[in-house]
Amino acid sequence: MKQLTETELKALMLLSLDGDEVAYRCLLDMLRHLLVSYYGRRLSRSAPADVDDLVQDTLLALHQRRITYDRGRPFTAWFFTIARHKLVDHYRRSDDKAHLGMEMLEEIAGGYSEDAVSARMDVNRLLESLPAWQGEMIRRVRLEGHSVSDTAAKSGRSEAVVKISVFRGIQAIAAKLKGESSDR
Repeated sequence: MKQLTETELKALMLLSLDGDEVAYRCLLDMLRHLLVSYYGRRLSRSAPADVDDLVQDTLLALHQRRITYDRGRPFTAWFFTIARHKLVDHYRRSDDKAHLGMEMLEEIAGGYSEDAVSARMDVNRLLESLPAWQGEMIRRVRLEGHSVSDTAAKSGRSEAVVKISVFRGIQAIAAKLKGESSDR
């Protein structure tokens, strides 16, 4: 199943707020898959029923609180705040309170804070301003940590082309951020 982006999830949420039942069912289905993965990683020592219960509790909370969603803010940050609170509540109710330290709470937040979501959206917009192949090379080498040789092999380009493309792409992005025009 394809994982939807912030933009796609937010669009589904906005449509559902405007009364589109099909969009709402689709949104809930996508979020259910996200939550199974999200809670599954964080509750590896718990019973699968705990994950199922948390998924249902979170989707119910979304349903009850959807009217409070601010349309101008990132959807995933808002949604995963609800999920994070449900997880913290779960740990508080459980006998295994050792997991509920500050480190755990910070780890739970993961990449779903509003700042992290906004930063990812900004990076995606900048990469989309480049030719698709160049943006993909920057994403693979600089963001995902793949080697230049691996990226070259998968893209069918030479290592030199990958290195130069990444360098020039980053220069073009820097120029855009500085407000300069770029001839790349």
